[in-house]
This record gives sequence, structure tokens and C-alpha cells, in this order.
Amino acid sequence: MMISDGDFFMKKTMTFHRKKIWMVFLVCALMLLGLVGRLVYLMGVRSDYYYQKAEELHERERVIKAARGQILDAKGRILADNKTVCTISVIHSQIKDPQKVIEVLSKELEIDTDTVRKKVEKISSIERIKTNVEKSVGDVIRGYELDGVKVDEDYKRYYPYGSLASKVLGFIGGDNQGIIGLEVKYEEILKGQAGKILTTTDARGVEIDQIGESREDPVAGENLKISLDVDLQQYAQQAALKVMEEKQAARVSILLMNPQNGEIYAMVNVPEFNLNEPYRLNDKTEDQMTDEERQNRLNQMWRNPCLNDTYEPGSTFKIITMSAGLEAGVVSVNDRFFCPGYKLVDDRRIHCARRTGHGSQSFVEGAQNSCNPVFIEVGLRLGVENYYHYFKEFGLLKKTGVDLPGEAGTIMHKMENMGNVELATVAFGQSFQITPIQLATTVSSLINGGRRITPHFGVSVLSSDGTSGRKLEYPVETGIISEKTSETVRGILEKVVSEGSGRNARIEGCTVGGKTATSQTLPRSANRYISSFLGFMPAEDPQILGLCIIHDPQGVYYGGTIAAPVIKNI
Repeated sequence: MMISDGDFFMKKTMTFHRKKIWMVFLVCALMLLGLVGRLVYLMGVRSDYYYQKAEELHERERVIKAARGQILDAKGRILADNKTVCTISVIHSQIKDPQKVIEVLSKELEIDTDTVRKKVEKISSIERIKTNVEKSVGDVIRGYELDGVKVDEDYKRYYPYGSLASKVLGFIGGDNQGIIGLEVKYEEILKGQAGKILTTTDARGVEIDQIGESREDPVAGENLKISLDVDLQQYAQQAALKVMEEKQAARVSILLMNPQNGEIYAMVNVPEFNLNEPYRLNDKTEDQMTDEERQNRLNQMWRNPCLNDTYEPGSTFKIITMSAGLEAGVVSVNDRFFCPGYKLVDDRRIHCARRTGHGSQSFVEGAQNSCNPVFIEVGLRLGVENYYHYFKEFGLLKKTGVDLPGEAGTIMHKMENMGNVELATVAFGQSFQITPIQLATTVSSLINGGRRITPHFGVSVLSSDGTSGRKLEYPVETGIISEKTSETVRGILEKVVSEGSGRNARIEGCTVGGKTATSQTLPRSANRYISSFLGFMPAEDPQILGLCIIHDPQGVYYGGTIAAPVIKNI
């Protein structure tokens, strides 16, 4: 039987359509199978994840600040505390009477009506109106029982002593985190753990009354006990303000510490600032200032010159040259020197403070007279390499490790760039810069028997309820110099106070050691000076060391005349 071309074509077409239908069916079946598999995966394997996501869509979270840990002085007095305040917020979807909400919040919070209106009418899950509201005001707003208005209690940092030790304690920002000082250095100890309030809502964002709120309580931060003593800090601050006013100085720094263990009892940098108003300039020059200029002034106001800034120490640094020379054996207490009023170094004539000279004198008398040529000679006897060795050995090329942020490092000539002239000027404390905390720490190590201590404020960490605590430990390096050299240095510095340039620091019935300094700032032609005195007592077994630095005093500017009496009185 013959098959026509038409029948053959028709059969072929039908076969093609059947294959196409089966192909479509197979694709649909695979897609359906994939969809079923995906649903099984989502509803089975990932069900917990999407259940949590669904819950989150119906939950509104409000953070509860943790009570920040207190900072306590050496006698347990509170230096940094918490004050209960309120945060006022609105939830747009829950507000039933917008006009009343606007009127009440504007009145009680003393905010412009238009400002409040914009926030009340803004469509968002929650809108914060104002933070750090006094609790009494928050209680009044809560009393109106306004739908959609939330009054949450949290904490504001409060400093009972105002400006006392402002550059040491530091302050916190709006996020409850430390910004400067101990507040930022011990952030992890002080901050605590925030809590939260979870509110369940319907699809419109309205709270479901039957479910109510769930709450995760915050965990308070731990307390920090420090070595600073309020009484010493207050007295030192008064002394600094007095001499700053009398000498019309730019600023004054005073540091009191224990040279045996590094505990800092007081650190004053006047002018200080009010910790409860840290963004208000302390020199009353708010007017006609750009935002950038104002921020720069604030940054300068917050600086702690005792460790953030360097300066030329002048003759107080002769203690380091003295210790290095005695330890190396290039000088002894019996060596004699002659001072004609200057010292020729290479082609440079370097003058003594006394232009007429001190004549013949022993090494001890040279220290008493703070004679530059004597210490230049000791530096030259040591030589660049040896002097640099002791500079490094004493710890002057590394930071002290003080527990405050932003410590500056020493600015010193590289050894390969030091010639005799540079060595000579360094030997009596010029042509390089260090921080006051570095000077105090290094001298402490030289008079305590040769132990390089770490200066610090933190003494112990206490739990918020006071039931437990732990002592903080700090590194100590031994063998900086020998005990014999240290004893000799103490004896010489006692002579400086009892018979020499530091006699204005003598205290009847006590043995006091120390060294005066008067250095000239750059440029030398400006005739600006830094006057300072470093002293310690008792000289034979130092328990307290004090350093006073007066920047740009007017009139008489000698350290022995104006700085030594400050430390004596303290």
C-alpha cells in the first residue's frame, strides 16, 4: 500500500507534537518537583530561620543603656558616676492624637513646635525626640499617658567634681562610649552590656496588648579604682591656677607620682574644662568662629600636655646625663671642673646660664650650680654612641605605657646624625623633646634603685555590686642602673635643694632632692621660656615625686624661683 506524501507529513507532524507535549510536561513536572523541594527546604530545614524573620517583622526593639561603671579615687570617692535620665520617642503608627502629642512634647521638652511636628508626622518604626531628659520631666510626660509616646529611662554620665582632673578622667559621647582619658582607655571595663525592650506589633505596627513587652535587662559595667587622690589633685590644681595667674602664664602642668611603683596621685593641666559640659570652650571665645575652628579649639582644650605634648626639658634632664656618666664611670663626685662661662665644642661656643662663669668646682657643685659646661663635658666624655646607649637603656626611646590614650614619643636626633655639638646640647636638656610623663618616669627609675616602673592610674577593677575585684598589674624592668649609682644620684640631688639652685624647695625637717630648669622655646628670638622643677622626698627613700612645668611665664622666669616653691608647697 502506497503512503502519500501528505499522510507521511501528517504523521511526522503528529509525532513532533507528541514529543513537544511530553517535553513541556516533563519540564513542568521538574519545575513542580523543584518547587516542592524548595518548599520542603524552606518549611523544614530553614523553618526556624524564617520564623525568626517573621517574628522580627512584628517586633520593635528599644535599647536600654547599661549603667556605666564608676571611677573611684584612691579613697573610694566617686569621680565619675551615672545620673538617671530619659529618652523620649514616638511611634507613628500608635499615635491617636498627633496634635496633642506635638503640643505636650513641645511644651515639656522646650523644643520648637515645627521640629517636634516633623518627627511626630514622620512615618517610621520609632523616632527619637530627645535624649538625656531630666527624670522629673520624663515622669511628667509619662503622666499624660499619650498613645505612641515612649519614655525610656537610661543613664547620663555625671562628674561630681566638675573640672577636676578633666584631662585625666575624660568624658563619653552620646553613644555611651568613652572619647578621651580613662573613660576611653578602660572602655571595655566600664561600658557594661546594653539591654533591650521588645514590643510585639500587628501588621500595621500597632502594639498587641495581650502579648505586651519582653525585656532583656542591661548588665552594669565594672567600677575602676584609680590612684588619683582628690585632695592632692585639688590642692595641686589650686597651686597651678595660682602660679598661672601670678605669672600670667599660658598654661601650667603638675604631676605627682610614687617613684617606687608608678602610681599617679595627681595630674593637673590648667586651664582644665568642665566635664559635665565638655563641648563648651573654657576660654569663653565661642563667638565668630567657624565649625572647623571651634572643633580645633575643642581638640586643643581636651589635650593632656603631660603626655600628649613634648617639650625641651632643660636642666632637669641633667639628672639623666649625671646618672649615665656615673654609671659609665666617666665622672665621679670628686672630679673637678672649670667654668669660664662657656664651653667650646668644635667651632661652637656654648654658654653657661651664668655668663661670668662658676670658676673651679666639683661635680657635685656643678650640679648645685646647674652649670652647663660641666654637663657638656660629661656628655663628651661619654661620647655619642655611649650616651645614645644610656638614652635607650633608660627607656627614653620608647613610650612609658601610661594608661591614658595618645602618649607622644621622644623626639631625638638619630645617632648617626649626632655630632659633638648635638651631644653637648642634649647633655644639658636642649635640642630634643620629651613628654613630662617620660621625664618623671625616667627620673623615678634612676632614684628608686634602677627599676623602670610603668606610670599608671588604674589600681583595681571592682564588680558593680562591690562583691569582687581584681588588682591591675603593670610591667617593671630591673637593672636600669645600679643601686650604688642610684644612691649617689639621690645624694647629689639632695645637695641641689639643700645648698644649690633648688633651695626654694627646701622643707624644714625633711630631706628633699630635686633639679630646677629654665629652657627657652623655639624660636629662641621670641624670648619665651619654660620654667620647671622636679623634686622628690624623702631624698634617701623617695615616696613621692613632683614635677611642675610653667609655660611662657611673664617677668621672672627662672625655674628655681617660680616652679620650685610650687612643689615645696604641695
